[in-house]
Amino acid sequence: MYEWFAANPFWTWLMIFILMSYVYNKVFRTRKLPVLKALIIYALLAVGAVMLMLFQIAGLPIVPSLTVAVALMFMVRIRYFVQDRASRKQQQE
Repeated sequence: MYEWFAANPFWTWLMIFILMSYVYNKVFRTRKLPVLKALIIYALLAVGAVMLMLFQIAGLPIVPSLTVAVALMFMVRIRYFVQDRASRKQQQE
């Protein structure tokens, strides 16, 4: 797997950028920013993704770590959905 990341740096960068953007939007973004500020944030995320891509190519597990983080965030979201649904069902009874 690490050989593929080293052989395809653009796709590695793109995966890291998408995963970082998801984490940023779900964890750190508290409100909607103006367009220029949002562009600055995403430009900084792109630069950070380049640095993390270099770490990934050097052998650190950046993409798997981000993937695990996103998977855990999905699990928490599913858990909240199930809890909300159960509480609504109890209120209706």
